Amino acid sequence: MMNRTEKKVEDFVRKYDMIGRDDTVVTGVSGGADSVCLLFMLCALRERLGFRVLACHVNHGLRGGAADADEEYVRSLCESLGVPLRIFRENVELIARKRKQSTEEAGRLVRRSAFEEMCCRDGGTKIATAHHRDDNAETVLMNIARGTGLRGLCGIRPVRGKWIRPLLCLSRDEIEQWLGKKKISFCTDATNEEDVYTRNRIRHHILPALKEQVNAGTARHLSDLALQVQEVWDHIEKETDRAEAGCVTCSGDAGGGRKVTVSGEGFAGLDPAIAKTLIHRCICRAAGKEKDVEAVHVTDTIALFGKQAGKAVDLPYGVKAERTCNGVLLAKPARTERSADASAEVALNIPGDTYFPGTGQTIQCVLLEKTDDFSPEEIPQKSYTKCFDYDIIKYSLSARSRRPGDYLVVDGKGSRQKLKAYFINEKVPREEREGKLLIADGDHIVWIPGMRMSAAYQIGSRTKRILMIKITEDREYVRDDQSIDPGRRS
Repeated sequence: MMNRTEKKVEDFVRKYDMIGRDDTVVTGVSGGADSVCLLFMLCALRERLGFRVLACHVNHGLRGGAADADEEYVRSLCESLGVPLRIFRENVELIARKRKQSTEEAGRLVRRSAFEEMCCRDGGTKIATAHHRDDNAETVLMNIARGTGLRGLCGIRPVRGKWIRPLLCLSRDEIEQWLGKKKISFCTDATNEEDVYTRNRIRHHILPALKEQVNAGTARHLSDLALQVQEVWDHIEKETDRAEAGCVTCSGDAGGGRKVTVSGEGFAGLDPAIAKTLIHRCICRAAGKEKDVEAVHVTDTIALFGKQAGKAVDLPYGVKAERTCNGVLLAKPARTERSADASAEVALNIPGDTYFPGTGQTIQCVLLEKTDDFSPEEIPQKSYTKCFDYDIIKYSLSARSRRPGDYLVVDGKGSRQKLKAYFINEKVPREEREGKLLIADGDHIVWIPGMRMSAAYQIGSRTKRILMIKITEDREYVRDDQSIDPGRRS
């Protein structure tokens, strides 16, 4: 018999259609109260809804014996619940130093990589994280304080692609009370009590003050606001898509330059909210980045529609907005071969994500251990997702454009072909060749995304470690905390 809290979670899962019959749900279990609650809730629902539960635990190597104790607790818990578990051990501090990231950011990316790896290896179709209502309230407050638009007020979404948050309907107090009634133990991470991170300061001081001195229901109200804004934002996005189809054209050039043209006639009749969202999107598209594109840049660009042809404003990342006879042109000039542009070559984070400014794409890297029963057919080989034999890579992999001496291995015998010759044979226009994103191992081209990979890196019988690379478009619009895990350890 389900109690009120469990029924509340089930209703929330059904409302947002989070889990379907025959889904395999990978859930992160740190051993903390929130993740332990989530694991028990999913186990209670798996028979009723007809899905499978897998657990993922990441030992960050940051807390010595305490982290090892958490790992052992999670192992024992999963055995008692009959939940298959994978444990990942990573030196997050070392990873953070190498990538020049905070340990918080490095840990987030390591956890994300572990979840994605489990989906690939174990057939996971959904990834569940233990964010709850107070987390959502903290995110909204942090976004407001940093400066955000409507998107930042959306907070943490219940569903975002395959990522689901079944506990967003519960408060931290409800979770701990439920665990207490069920007499379920959990681990406590001492770092969650420190005020080193911005989120912890909001959690320990700002939100409690609002609850005590303004309204006891502050967290609930902020979370409800986020859900309402999500509906409004989704509507705005749909209307913006429609407006874009009617008045925006985009083009690029071989050197990485971008042009976005907004028709004055089509733009004139747009509602102000849609107009602002559209222009923000266009600036980001022209720039190839979305961070640091602010309201003032949108306002300055919109003002050009009321000015005479030839008037222009400078925008972030070298983008220039210019009034033309027919509307506004947003253009980022192509880089030259002699340019010292930092996007010329970027070392890949393995595992992790790497943004490549040259094309505005993100390269996602996941490391997989090849098991005895592994088959390459288990992982989809799509035009922008490929798997490679990681053990034979000689140098650090990088994302870059072409340079003299580049070559591919075109068959199992090791025969080489110059990249230039390959482009000619494939009839790739000369003006497009310089702008192609390449994944390179020194002068050896590992992969031309969307075209072909080198035969030398194919997975074989001697492969032990597999590198899966996926190319995606960067869609992070605002300066807020909209990442998969907003920085806390569940």
